[in-house]
Amino acid sequence: MSDIKILVATHKKYDMPISDIYLPIHVGKEGKEDLGFIGDNTGDHISYKNQNYCELTALYWAWKNLDCKYIGLSHYRRYFTSANLLKRLSDKKKFELILKENEVKALLSEYDIILPKKRNYFIETVWSHYKNAHHIDDLEETKKILVEQYPEYIESFNHVMKDKSLHLYNMFVMKKESFDSYCRWLFDILFELEKRIDITSYDDYQKRIFGFISERLFNVWIEKNISKIKEMKIYSFEKIDWISKVYYFLKRKF
Repeated sequence: MSDIKILVATHKKYDMPISDIYLPIHVGKEGKEDLGFIGDNTGDHISYKNQNYCELTALYWAWKNLDCKYIGLSHYRRYFTSANLLKRLSDKKKFELILKENEVKALLSEYDIILPKKRNYFIETVWSHYKNAHHIDDLEETKKILVEQYPEYIESFNHVMKDKSLHLYNMFVMKKESFDSYCRWLFDILFELEKRIDITSYDDYQKRIFGFISERLFNVWIEKNISKIKEMKIYSFEKIDWISKVYYFLKRKF
């Protein structure tokens, strides 16, 4: 068995890579139909929080229950790749392009973490983008928690929020010991935030708040703790509607 485990978070039945390093995990499995994958509802877990925490329920499960040397996260439709993506492959061949075990080990012998290439907002900062897309009061409360409990992170927080680009999707590969340290920090903040805010009036999209907040906090943690970063392309198995994404981005902005 490989000492690398890259979680593949999914909430539905989907083709999965056949590889020792990829571990499909059914997020939000608590009370749901069995998809045939390992669930995030065994051992110490927060599977029941999936509506609000998204793929973080898989991270929490791995933090508390998984033993390995390296750990990562992909999504059932998104994987790291070093391949040229100008030409899309057939469904049968798509897994040939995703990150392989030998690539992971080679990269992590040189770098501290593997991350997606940053998304550039161009005309917005990370802070203003969150303000236009979500409830800014929640991000302001997150900052208050950092001031109170982790003041050494405020400089990194401010720097990330003023930037115009961000690592998204909560995707990564890194050493398990670094991951454990990150999770202790992240969930301490998010569980405190959960106590302080009221999301009962939020629609289903905005109720994914802790997933949204964590994407920003992940970049803060990286800024503070990680020096050697390898950015990689993301191979999306399903076509992305960039026209709609840009349209709604501009609509929220203006």
